[in-house]
Amino acid sequence: MNTSVPALDAAPATALASALELHAGSGQRPPQALHLGFRTPEVFDGAPQEIASSLHSASLLDLGWLGRIRVTGRDRLRWLNGMVTNAIQALAESEGNYSFLLNSQGRIKGDCRVYRRPKDLLLDTGRDQLPGLLSHLERYIIMDDVELQDVSSDWTAVALVGPKAPQILESLGISSSFSATPSGNARLSQVRIAGIIAGSQDVEVTLIEPPRILLPRYELWFAPTAVLPVWEALTRAGARPAGLRAGEVLRVLEARPLYGIDISERDLAQETSQSHALSFSKGCYLGQEIVERIRSRGKVHRNLRQFALHGSAPEPPFELHRGEQPVGRITSAVSLSLPGLPEGLALGYLRDDSDPASPKGEDASQPQSIRYEGGVAKALDAPPPLPAS
Repeated sequence: MNTSVPALDAAPATALASALELHAGSGQRPPQALHLGFRTPEVFDGAPQEIASSLHSASLLDLGWLGRIRVTGRDRLRWLNGMVTNAIQALAESEGNYSFLLNSQGRIKGDCRVYRRPKDLLLDTGRDQLPGLLSHLERYIIMDDVELQDVSSDWTAVALVGPKAPQILESLGISSSFSATPSGNARLSQVRIAGIIAGSQDVEVTLIEPPRILLPRYELWFAPTAVLPVWEALTRAGARPAGLRAGEVLRVLEARPLYGIDISERDLAQETSQSHALSFSKGCYLGQEIVERIRSRGKVHRNLRQFALHGSAPEPPFELHRGEQPVGRITSAVSLSLPGLPEGLALGYLRDDSDPASPKGEDASQPQSIRYEGGVAKALDAPPPLPAS
């Protein structure tokens, strides 16, 4: 998160940030922060309250920094299936899954969710990734009937998060039971919100239901011109506005890595611990040889992990040590002030204990503490259970 004033002032605003600026009344507006190259609200009425609403009620977050690539043409399914790590041809209509895009050396060029619709495929990713991914993909359209189009300006998006999110949607005439697809993929549906823009037609919304991690979570995509009416309708229905600080806490709490922060082009797919992004049965794709070679060997020497932090943490990235030996690196870290949860959580990479670089002669049953400058980190096997309300 970069909040330096020159970069922030020069950056474009998300549709929501722009709408809030224009309708600020007395000139007051939520403080803003830079995320994936866009200005977005950083906090509304206090990050702890916003996080608590997410855990026990419902919160509403800006997703205006997301971008989308539309893939059309007769060969789109076969071609894209050969460009990403997950199985695209196996998707049912209105389903989506998470994938990496690799180079020929198996390094990660970017990540995305791919949704299959009747007449096209949609790649959903951060807008900061779009120029690189478009250039990467266009290189591999040879004799294929495939066209790529940046359609990011067609939509903006918000996320509705929390146990009361289904009831809020139902109060707006949107029925959803948050039932995952049998395959565990994301689900896409077209819905309408009626009566929130005076004198106009209903607002058409693309509703996304990703696989649940800890909390019910929905994404609503709609025309940027409808952002303020949709935002106000959802907040009137009971969702609490939440800014980027709260959104980052939820992301790290659910151990969802972010490309450009926790995942980069130097990383291999299996190092990221995102096994749901990989298919080992779909056939050939760019970078598959490296992925398959790693699988046949059965391991990588480091993995993305979630950590509980005890002690004050410096700004990421920072190093992890056992004794004097470096054993990993923290890429994202957040502070929590909620009972029942660790004082800090983080994502980062940890070397496997069997890595030759690990401390010699260490008793595996009594490993040395993993330390960083200012505290101790404990690697977690799963996200911490949510505290009771």
